[in-house]
Amino acid sequence: MSRNYENQSPIAFQRRPHLTKDDAWIRAFLKNTQVGHVATCVENQSYLNPTTFWYDEENHQIVFHSNIAGRVRSNIESNPKVSMEASELGKLLPSNVALEFSLQYRSVIVFGTARIVSDAEEAKKLLYGLLAKYFPAMTAGREYREITEKELRATSVYAIQIEEWSGKENWDDRAEQSDEWPALDEKWFE
Repeated sequence: MSRNYENQSPIAFQRRPHLTKDDAWIRAFLKNTQVGHVATCVENQSYLNPTTFWYDEENHQIVFHSNIAGRVRSNIESNPKVSMEASELGKLLPSNVALEFSLQYRSVIVFGTARIVSDAEEAKKLLYGLLAKYFPAMTAGREYREITEKELRATSVYAIQIEEWSGKENWDDRAEQSDEWPALDEKWFE
């Protein structure tokens, strides 16, 4: 039976609410996860882009960048509503029931409105925040050259204002098993 999701929050009707994580867990996860996937959509064409990102906790926004021209920028200019997913995968979890096979995972999905950062000083500040996430021991002007005006003119910096988010974790050691079927040999769990 299909549920009507129209005019509902994107995080309404969690299928497995016991896996849902709180805001503190989501913040910590976003601070440490390396790659996010930003989803945009214009008319009937959706687009997904893997990217590095930074969770700017002070402004409750996700920061990422791309080339000055391209599909990401074009889509956001046409429709600023976006979502972003970040995840971590663990081991495969076999079962003796076909629909219970599973995978260990941790994930966050962010829903919000993206803007192109047009102020040069703000763009630099956000890019330095992004660099600090991945290279915290390095400093601009000491270990690497500071961002130049030419480089900034060739880059689109985006800030996704987070409207809602959802975090989940399924890190069970084993998938559900049935006593109505022979148990799996231990070799499947190694």
